[in-house]
Amino acid sequence: MDGTVLVADDDRTIRTVLTQALTRAGCKVHATSSLTTLMRWVGEGKGDVVITDVAMPDGNGLEMLPKISDDRPGLPVIVISAQNTIMTAIQAAEADAYDYLPKPFDLPDLMKRTAKALSEKRTVSASPTQDGERPEELPLVGRTPVMQQLYRVVARVMNTDLPVLVSGESGTGKSLIAKEIHDFSDRRNMPFVTVTKSDLSDIEGPARIFARAKSGTILLDEVGDFDDEDQARLVRMIDNPGDQAPRFMATSQQDLMELVEKGKVRQDLFYRLNGAALHVPSLRERVDDIPLLIEHFLGRSERDGGPLRVFSADARELFRAYSWPGNVRQLENAVKRLILTARGEEISRSEAEAVLGSQPEAVPLLGGGESEKLSGAVERHLRRYFDLHGNILPPPGLYSRILREIELPLIEIALDATGGNQAKCADLLGINRNTLRKKITDLDIHVTRRRKLM
Repeated sequence: MDGTVLVADDDRTIRTVLTQALTRAGCKVHATSSLTTLMRWVGEGKGDVVITDVAMPDGNGLEMLPKISDDRPGLPVIVISAQNTIMTAIQAAEADAYDYLPKPFDLPDLMKRTAKALSEKRTVSASPTQDGERPEELPLVGRTPVMQQLYRVVARVMNTDLPVLVSGESGTGKSLIAKEIHDFSDRRNMPFVTVTKSDLSDIEGPARIFARAKSGTILLDEVGDFDDEDQARLVRMIDNPGDQAPRFMATSQQDLMELVEKGKVRQDLFYRLNGAALHVPSLRERVDDIPLLIEHFLGRSERDGGPLRVFSADARELFRAYSWPGNVRQLENAVKRLILTARGEEISRSEAEAVLGSQPEAVPLLGGGESEKLSGAVERHLRRYFDLHGNILPPPGLYSRILREIELPLIEIALDATGGNQAKCADLLGINRNTLRKKITDLDIHVTRRRKLM
């Protein structure tokens, strides 16, 4: 890398690490804990790239972006922040930040983005004027890496005209994501129209939909459930939007590409909707967000006049360990029920157990359909794993790690099914008994605890 990088962060350790890494990469570095100093350097013409934190002792880094753009058009600004909410990602995008990374960030990833910013020497366009007030927060809660990745993609596609396909299990918040993309976009003052199968039941349906949507957004709810005739009408609607040209978005619990391969979804419809693909993770994929979601629902109830409630540590841990097949919607309903039925201010483990006792434990297949192939679920997991690393490859040794992930539950379940009988288990798996013994040792499986499944 060649160039000068301005670093602003109130954490001395982060300043030191970035200074050392960028210097080793060949850059000159000016580091400060003050936004005032940063802005002085920018005004003096120093720096080819800025890396700044948001929450600083003397101000907000995001609020400085418009002034940086005015003083130095084209100066790339990379925002790093521990305030890991979708609002931060959206505000960074709207302020025309070159890039946004949540803390804790991956240093090689940040170095790669900095090198890209230095090499592109891009011209930053002025952020468009936005009319209307924004709510203080979005009802999307999560600080895990998968949610941070989702926030970044949402921020990037928000003010484009690309159609958006939002996929994910039931209860993950697909429609909420679509609505928030509309509400925070340039189309927010226009209608948001949700379309179901019944809205296309007759030939006049498309005309009525366009009349309601105007230049706003049309959301096709669970588009995989539309029949062939409805899908043909959707294709014609997308191809002939009229003068007002609304934006199209769609949600789906099912893997649309798989439905295309099965002939259940038209290929031309899929490619018209798949301009930008967003996957909303299940709650099982972001269990570290569960305590945060619990606090969010408790706080919202209290603000709405509900009784003050807190979860005991045991109750919170019980909720964190549960499978949540209904995802965030199921979690929210369980919390609401406890708010109403808890005997005291603190929700106990026994009260939480009573609520979970009436909940389903079965974990649905990732595609939302009972006929999903194992290969499809594995492929989806692997693609998400690679996506989370962005443009950087995962650590070496991926093959053995994935193989272990598959072998461990397979052998444990097979041992359970055969009552711990290794000869029967080896025969069931179709492998040599000595091979099975070696795998049991390598995978640290405790055979004495195996019991036959009923």
